[in-house]
Amino acid sequence: MAMAENMSTESLAERIDAVLPQTQCEQCGYHGCRPYAEAIARGEAPINQCPPGGSAGIARLAALLGREPLPLNPVHGVEKPRMLARIVEADCIGCTKCIQACPVDAIVGAAKLMHTVLADDCTGCELCVPACPVDCIALEPMPLAQIDDAHADQARMHFRRREARLTRERAAREAELAARKHAVDAGAANNPVLAALAHARAKSQGTPP
Repeated sequence: MAMAENMSTESLAERIDAVLPQTQCEQCGYHGCRPYAEAIARGEAPINQCPPGGSAGIARLAALLGREPLPLNPVHGVEKPRMLARIVEADCIGCTKCIQACPVDAIVGAAKLMHTVLADDCTGCELCVPACPVDCIALEPMPLAQIDDAHADQARMHFRRREARLTRERAAREAELAARKHAVDAGAANNPVLAALAHARAKSQGTPP
């Protein structure tokens, strides 16, 4: 019996995630390695959609799941050496788009100031490259010493920490918008002119006031 049949989906997803390279590059079609691992565990995705993992990664997944290895699906990319991003600092305009694109917070800087890549934290996802409007991000070979389980574990932690932070920030923004709307609605209720405007706006939009 295959190992996959003896595990819960959650436990299996954990083991699959531990095998994936943690580049968080989304080439597999999922938002990071963990969602891809969960899809594999549920039987919703095959094991050959991870270009950074390549044939070796597929072989590890096949061994874990008791399956036959598959060739990498070219729809998701091709196997190639892992690369590190480097910002050409003289050309950086400080737009922050690369910071927003980086899934592991490996780029630091501030608006209208020069940015830089923390090389040891870079996973080689290359998501920052198309995000840069001035093409100032170069790719260089990743040291072999950086392609190991320790760096993968670090990348997983950084990705999860960033996702948690973004979730908190979204919740805070939604709460702030809700509070502002409540304040406006309360003000309109106590002001006949504002109330009439709100009523007219709701009526024009086809919604109840």
